[in-house]
Amino acid sequence: MKKIALLSVLSFACATATYAADQSILPPELSSIGGHINTSSSDNQILNNESTVELSPSNSLKYPNNNQMFGSQLFKGAFASTVGSTFNSNYKINPGDSINLRLWGAYQFAGSQKVDPQGNIFIPNVGPVRVAGINNGSLQSVVESNVRRIYASNVGVYAALEQAQPVKVLVTGFVNQPGNYGGVANDSVIAYLDRAGGVDPDRGSYINIKVMRNGQPIQHVDLYDFLLNGHLNPLSFKDGDVVVVGQRTHTFNVSGEVYNQNDFEFDQPRISLGQALAYAKLKPGATNVSIQRRQGSEYRSEYYDLKQANQISVEDGDLVTVTADRYAGTIQVRVEGAHNGAHAVVLPYGSKLSEVLAQLNPNQLAEMDSLQLYRPSVAARQKEMLNVSLDKLEDATFNARSSTQEEANLRSKDAELVKQFIAKARKVQPSGQVVLDPKTYNDVILEQGDVLKIPEKTSVVMVHGEVSFPNGVEFKNNQKAIDYIEQVGGFSQKSNTSKVIVMSQNGKTELVSKNTKIKQGDEILVLPKVQTKSIEVTRGITQVLYHLAIMAKVALDL
Repeated sequence: MKKIALLSVLSFACATATYAADQSILPPELSSIGGHINTSSSDNQILNNESTVELSPSNSLKYPNNNQMFGSQLFKGAFASTVGSTFNSNYKINPGDSINLRLWGAYQFAGSQKVDPQGNIFIPNVGPVRVAGINNGSLQSVVESNVRRIYASNVGVYAALEQAQPVKVLVTGFVNQPGNYGGVANDSVIAYLDRAGGVDPDRGSYINIKVMRNGQPIQHVDLYDFLLNGHLNPLSFKDGDVVVVGQRTHTFNVSGEVYNQNDFEFDQPRISLGQALAYAKLKPGATNVSIQRRQGSEYRSEYYDLKQANQISVEDGDLVTVTADRYAGTIQVRVEGAHNGAHAVVLPYGSKLSEVLAQLNPNQLAEMDSLQLYRPSVAARQKEMLNVSLDKLEDATFNARSSTQEEANLRSKDAELVKQFIAKARKVQPSGQVVLDPKTYNDVILEQGDVLKIPEKTSVVMVHGEVSFPNGVEFKNNQKAIDYIEQVGGFSQKSNTSKVIVMSQNGKTELVSKNTKIKQGDEILVLPKVQTKSIEVTRGITQVLYHLAIMAKVALDL
């Protein structure tokens, strides 16, 4: 009894914790338990749409946030493993650096010279030459000018930075792994931050980073300037330099119709919405923005046109959602088939098929009573329905139980075949054809992306599926489905003779008998016979076969 009681208490505690956790990810208007809608806010006068929710002290508003802090993508280890390039012309030569020196002609010398503590390198027969503090890009000219004091001619000079001075830099503040990290003097500040595990994504600042030398700041680093504009001022590090990452002060979140859906940091209590969106980079279709604000015990939602962006402020903790509130003014319909006119027709939004028909110029073979309409949204819906059927079939196949080992072995073989069938079926792309009735199709409302195909009159009936030799057969009046099937060698051994589908040119599909008369332009499809150990699996496969026949005019074999 004690164990049962203890389990009950633990179950209740887990359920309570789960419920509490779920509340933190609900939309604010649902997670504010105990709150009420306040419709008396005076701020309603200045907004198109605004609502306020008052929160109880024990239930502070928690903003849903599944985005990373903008800038955290820098610290994946790519910078930590790199070494500063010796080709950086702005790098200042430091004591401890190695210089590759070559002299040839009347006097010859080849070797590496290390810059001594006084900042010099020693060139034989020339003497000490001061190079510390000069830019890497000027090294050749400085060395050459000193050699020319002794050898005016007949001596060639080559000088290049071979290796920068190894240094130790202390990285501290709000980073994941503060510590002393080795590198070279011309490594970037991002490399040292990366070696320290990167900026703490929950507390650290990406725009307030300082490099200190002897207790004094020598450089301020804004990683957003690097991410957005590619700006990162070069710096020659010295032993004992310190990189300090400050604490984050203000953040806002941007999502929706932007390229950078992230949390962003800013260094003042409020900035204009225009500045905020400059970080997030609007997509071309963006038109409006909603802002969810947290002000004390209240939560407020605001909605604006993006044209007002520079007049609106964003504050610490705001959630900004950019939307594309555009409505179609016109649509484009593609016209294919037996048509001599334009193959694209632009119409007002909400136009009907009759408005396209008025602009058509069908040729002499056009079969206007069998118009075919293909619609992307219908194809997408057909694909969804097919996947649902396949999911059910998968569940029925792999969850079936067997009473004996022999039955289990047979089911296992069936399951492998069904698995292969499902894999093939998932690759089939439905056509999205809409069945049109010539008596009423004038009133069909068109959508963007519709394709209207005018079929040509044909003297051929296609016969395929589970027949001996799938082929086209000449159309003859008063012939039945079985007549056409016999002309292509009859049914195959795998055919289901009771499952013959006839598809008309306008998309109409029906299950018919062998004695059904075929009309000009019809297509005959014979489905395969399905035999498995499970009635439920057989039923599921049969349903999928019907779907494939109607949606894509194919008959897959098991």
